[in-house]
Amino acid sequence: MPDVLPLVSFVVPALDEAATLPGLLADLAAFPLGHEVVVADGGSRDGTGARAAALGAHVVQAPRGRGTQLAAGARAARAPVLCFLHADVRLDAGALSALARAASRRAPATLRLRIDASGLRFRLIERATNLRARAGLPYGDQGLVISRELYDAAGGYAAVPIMEDVAFLRALRRLGARPTLLSAAVSVSPRRWLGEGVLWRTLRNWSLLAAYCAGVPPERLARRYPPHPPARG
Repeated sequence: MPDVLPLVSFVVPALDEAATLPGLLADLAAFPLGHEVVVADGGSRDGTGARAAALGAHVVQAPRGRGTQLAAGARAARAPVLCFLHADVRLDAGALSALARAASRRAPATLRLRIDASGLRFRLIERATNLRARAGLPYGDQGLVISRELYDAAGGYAAVPIMEDVAFLRALRRLGARPTLLSAAVSVSPRRWLGEGVLWRTLRNWSLLAAYCAGVPPERLARRYPPHPPARG
């Protein structure tokens, strides 16, 4: 019997995410359209790749770096629609339905940001982030649905250690395309904010974006962006 190609390929870059990735994979198991999950492992030492494979994901190895891993995952994906997600996010039924509708339209789209933590400071960050996304600049942790055709036309993700999402969105803009901000939200882990301090992380992120837009190479900016804190299972 011939292999049935999926309608959507979820591409997930991962590095030492054995504690968080199973939650996302469990969410994606309820996706209403035919799909596959491609995990691009950047050299994890905690068994991330083996755990992802045991849960049904197709695992590919790639040099460490989110842009490099995203590109490797996209090359391995087989579907006409791609959806890029970070390993530490969660998707409820509403988000899965919204992604399915966007995938059916094959127009670029992204989810609203919701931080999985209480407090006014996190609500303010969400509001600012979603306003930026509405203006056409969502970050990678908000997910991105895009057709394979448009992804390839934009040149795919660049093999850079940071700002790969901004670089790709710029390429889309040159093609006259901009992701639609969906009404549903993706829930993201607060671990970076909690580990680094909410104000410091927010100001650092803004300064990195400003420096990148001013022409500072991503390789230099990456020195100011530490690896994520370990996840707790």
